[in-house]
Amino acid sequence: MENKDINHIIVIGASAGGLSAVESLLSSVPATIDAALFIVIHLSKNARQDNILSILKRQSNWPLQIPKNGTIVTRGVAYLAPIDCHMMLSDGHIMVSGGAMENHYRPSIDVLFRTAAATYSSCVIGIILSGLLDDGVSGMSAIKSAGGVCIVQDPDEADYAEMAVNVLKQTDVDYQVPLSDIAYILADISSRGDCDPAAIPDQLRKEADITIRRATNYADTDKLGSPTMFTCPDCGGMLTKIEGETTARYRCYTGHVFSEQFLEEQYLLKTEETLWVAMRMMEERRNFLGSLERKFGTQGPTAKERKERVIELEKHITHLKVMLANFGTPISLRGNSD
Repeated sequence: MENKDINHIIVIGASAGGLSAVESLLSSVPATIDAALFIVIHLSKNARQDNILSILKRQSNWPLQIPKNGTIVTRGVAYLAPIDCHMMLSDGHIMVSGGAMENHYRPSIDVLFRTAAATYSSCVIGIILSGLLDDGVSGMSAIKSAGGVCIVQDPDEADYAEMAVNVLKQTDVDYQVPLSDIAYILADISSRGDCDPAAIPDQLRKEADITIRRATNYADTDKLGSPTMFTCPDCGGMLTKIEGETTARYRCYTGHVFSEQFLEEQYLLKTEETLWVAMRMMEERRNFLGSLERKFGTQGPTAKERKERVIELEKHITHLKVMLANFGTPISLRGNSD
């Protein structure tokens, strides 16, 4: 463990509905436990950071701060990731950086959890609270692979259960408990004495290093998995497939990272955007041909050809409208639209 003065590193991830859950946790976890806390909450870029900090400080047992790049990890302090910045751990320091988004999140829960596991191995305790989608899944898997402890808020209690459910599906967590039980678990783990750091998986160490260095070359990314024919929906770079225990992730050499679920959703979104653009262009071409007909009349071979093009475009436009009306809708719910 890099910082010998701290027994455990507790990393917390939350999204929708997570602010109140984090507030409750900070008020129930005793600051006497031998640990430092790190918190990522998905917030809007327009959120006022000072307001969020004030809300969390109201009943917190922990002094809370927003770290700067290079801040030294200190026992008994809780750190909140800055808005629109990744928070990473390395060699007893906190690294704060813009960097590429993971699953379109910055800060990313996965980035914090992965770099914590690569630095503090089995001395990391990961906690997933209320939230949507699947940020946190690969991060919890990284903690588990390094011998750390994984805690998930009971989905039945969470305001938004999706993030917890996704973690439970893909990671063998140690505790699935109500929010009120987490403080007791942390106190119990802390009371067992000094943490004995375990070996860090080589794959985890490599990816954490790439993330922290913000490496943007294919040679580094190629070490993590197998190149694919798929391209990054954000920048067009080639994606490398990183195999996990239960699911895969796809990493672009510029740093963008996608879960399988999120990548499929992004391809769906990009396809829909392309279809809308195609329909708009067809509408513009049809309207342009109509303006030529009004200008030059309907007689002659050229006019006839223009009319045929308009009819053909109208057929394509109708088909695209039907396709877009059903786009993203499960087949079972579409009915008969023919």
